[in-house]
Amino acid sequence: MAAVYSDLAGKVVLVTGGAAGIGAAIVRHFAQQKSNVMFFDIKADEGQRLARELSDQGLAAHFQRVDLTDIAALRAGVVEARKAHGAINILINNAAHDERHNTEEMTPEYWDDRVAVNLKHQFFASQAVLPDMKAARAGAIINFGSVSWIAGQGGMAAYTASKSGVIGLTRSLARDYGPYNIRVNAIAPGWIMTERQLEKWMTPAGEIELQQRQCLKRRLVPDEVAKFTVFLASDEASACTAQHYIVDGGWV
Repeated sequence: MAAVYSDLAGKVVLVTGGAAGIGAAIVRHFAQQKSNVMFFDIKADEGQRLARELSDQGLAAHFQRVDLTDIAALRAGVVEARKAHGAINILINNAAHDERHNTEEMTPEYWDDRVAVNLKHQFFASQAVLPDMKAARAGAIINFGSVSWIAGQGGMAAYTASKSGVIGLTRSLARDYGPYNIRVNAIAPGWIMTERQLEKWMTPAGEIELQQRQCLKRRLVPDEVAKFTVFLASDEASACTAQHYIVDGGWV
């Protein structure tokens, strides 16, 4: 039986990158907690389909197509979401893209794009919801990092630099807004078997590496990250802030 966190019922939750992968699992799990879930993504078809699926189950899930790298659009999306559904209580900064890239071919424009996709929007989404949380003197923000930089993974320097920066962002915001009873934490997933990972990276060689490097000798799935995210946002984790939690089956 899945855990039920009664304090999450009715909470207004915003999830970025919620149309697919780990983000979609997070949207589903908050909706199942009877939260009022809004989610942003550029994947319109997937987002609308997920919102319909959950609405057909009598759950509250609302999709907005928002390009998170456009900060003006992100801010406008938060304003629209607030008008429609009320002050935001919980923010999950999940959106990211782990596209591989060669250092020799890096351009300043591509570097800026990768940082925008993987780090910059986390700050500005947090900035946009902080007035709601400060007014309520309560709130939870969860930023998504990655174990890739801890493991020293190559072939994606802009991604790993961005994801390591998530820790600094998290600890700084936690320090600044702790006096308002706002908790800020980070989650670093390991190799989670989303559709994208299965299609692009799960090769026979990848399976061997997984078995060698993880303590748990099995594939990890998005629901396992989503369950921990919901717990960390709930009052059951009320003393947890400024921390970085690894969910990777013991890879690092």
